Amino acid sequence: MASSGMLNTVSISVSDSDPEDPPGRMRVRIRRKRRNPHLPFKDGLLRRALRRAVRWWPLLLFIPAISLLVFEASRLFGKPAVELRSTPTSTMEEEPVGNLNRLDPVTRVIHGVREPCLTILHPEEIQHLEFPKTAEPEFHVKEVVYKSDLSTYPSNGTILAQYSEATRFNLFTGEQTLQEREESFKANETAVVHCGFYSEKGGFKLSDDDKNYMQTCQAVVSTCSFGGGDDLYQPIGMTQASLEKVCYVAFWDEITRVAQEAEGRKIGDDHMVGKWRIVLVHDLPFSDQRLNGKIPKMLSHRLFPQARYSIWVDSKSQFRRDPLGVLESLLWRTNSVLAISEHGARSSLYDEAKAVVKKNKATPQEVEVQIRQYRLDGMPDQKRINGKKALAEASIIVREHTPSTNLFMCLWFNEVVRFTSRDQLSFPYVLRRLNPPAINMFPVCTRKDLVNSMGHKRKVKPLVRSTAN
Repeated sequence: MASSGMLNTVSISVSDSDPEDPPGRMRVRIRRKRRNPHLPFKDGLLRRALRRAVRWWPLLLFIPAISLLVFEASRLFGKPAVELRSTPTSTMEEEPVGNLNRLDPVTRVIHGVREPCLTILHPEEIQHLEFPKTAEPEFHVKEVVYKSDLSTYPSNGTILAQYSEATRFNLFTGEQTLQEREESFKANETAVVHCGFYSEKGGFKLSDDDKNYMQTCQAVVSTCSFGGGDDLYQPIGMTQASLEKVCYVAFWDEITRVAQEAEGRKIGDDHMVGKWRIVLVHDLPFSDQRLNGKIPKMLSHRLFPQARYSIWVDSKSQFRRDPLGVLESLLWRTNSVLAISEHGARSSLYDEAKAVVKKNKATPQEVEVQIRQYRLDGMPDQKRINGKKALAEASIIVREHTPSTNLFMCLWFNEVVRFTSRDQLSFPYVLRRLNPPAINMFPVCTRKDLVNSMGHKRKVKPLVRSTAN
């Protein structure tokens, strides 16, 4: 029996066969509370860690802050090169150079069904396409006459030069007064308008070989690069019929020729670089290279006087569809004479003006002069004009050379000469005032199907021109 001093102990029964215990007795074993041998080590480690944390807490906060700063700097300065190549001449939406030569169709979802953005004929059907009769609907202007008589303007060259200092009109454009501008929008059956090539001294000079070649074109795909700003991208996706019926013409100046030859794109004896006929332009009429680029963009009917159709493609893009198929899809099938891409980001002229200033595409003073004039002319803040989106992106222009489209392009060109080179600003003004029929403004996804967008390569410097003329 256990004594009273053992009340706090625990009794454990041991087997009777244990030889150390006498028979009939129970052995009592005292269990002591075991101590964790790792506890002193853990307690000491925790105390040391706390002491060091208290001592070095400023450094512990400083390291994450430095890491975050380095990460943000790498995002800012480590962007792909194509994102850094910006230029004042476009909207918008740059895509990587890896986009080159892609032919896969662009699609969109309409009412839950995925459809192609551009429905184009099969190559075998395109092979048998012929140019149809004109689709020009009833339009009040039947003929466009271009002003070119020097005797109707000041004979004193100094007066014209002084006038040109205040505007950008010169011997290429002619001197369009505000009164003449107003009359050009009210033209009747015959429109007499300024439309470039004002005199032989106006500049934009071409060789006789190039002029003769351009006279042979019935349909043309054209582009230009002045000032060496962009590379030349070869068109893809065309049929043999289009190669036989359509001219591919790229306008270069000497700066671009030198830059492209350094890239291995040397003009052959046949004036060709790949599928493009290179037309070298001398004596460009404007110091603003963006404005020089508006000449082939807007005045194709003057450069190709025998052509019935033209497709303009900005130099930042690679044309990737068959041109005859494009004419059939965007003009003939829709009974249109002009097809132009909608603006993807905005619809309002006045919103676009704010964006142009914000993005430093033109000075606030230039934009203010243009917007003030448009308000004086009663231009409302409309997002749609005659059911069409008011703002165009205009990097692709597909058209038939008819009196309505020729006049539209002349008036549009005169607006970019008078005001800013941002043709998106002047397009809705001309559209509303002239109100030409049969215009097809196609959506952004159609534009993306027509071209592989590469983005501008370099920023173009203003042209240093001689004032001898």
